Amino acid sequence: MGRHVLLVEDEPNITEAIRFLLSRDGWTVNTHASGTDAVEVIRVARPDLVILDVMLPGKSGMDILRDLRDLDELNDMPVLMLTARGQMRDRDMAEKAGASRFMTKPFSNTEVLNAVRDLHAQASQS
Repeated sequence: MGRHVLLVEDEPNITEAIRFLLSRDGWTVNTHASGTDAVEVIRVARPDLVILDVMLPGKSGMDILRDLRDLDELNDMPVLMLTARGQMRDRDMAEKAGASRFMTKPFSNTEVLNAVRDLHAQASQS
C-alpha cells in the first residue's frame, strides 16, 4: 500500500492545514471540494484513504460514503469522516453508513495524524 490520501473538504483553511500536516508526514495528498462528483474522483484517484467532510456542496458526505460502500471496488476503502457537528446522532449515522472513523471539528493535528496512520495500518494488515 502507498501513502495516498484524498481529502474531500470544501473549507480552504481546513484543506490547507490537513494537506500541510499530511504532506510533511510523507503522504501524497489530493483534494476535492465538491460532493457532486466526489465518488467518481475517488474511483479514478484510488487513494489508500479518504478524508471526507460531512457537509459538502452538491452532495453530503454521508451520501458519498453510502455510495462508496455500495461499490465492490471501493467498499473497504478506509474513510475518516469529518464534521463540525459532533452530536451522537451524526456519529451513529456515520457508523451505519460505513465510516471507518469519525472526527469532530475542530480537531488537533495529532488527532488527524494518528487517525490517518491508524486507518492506514489497519488497511495494510487486511
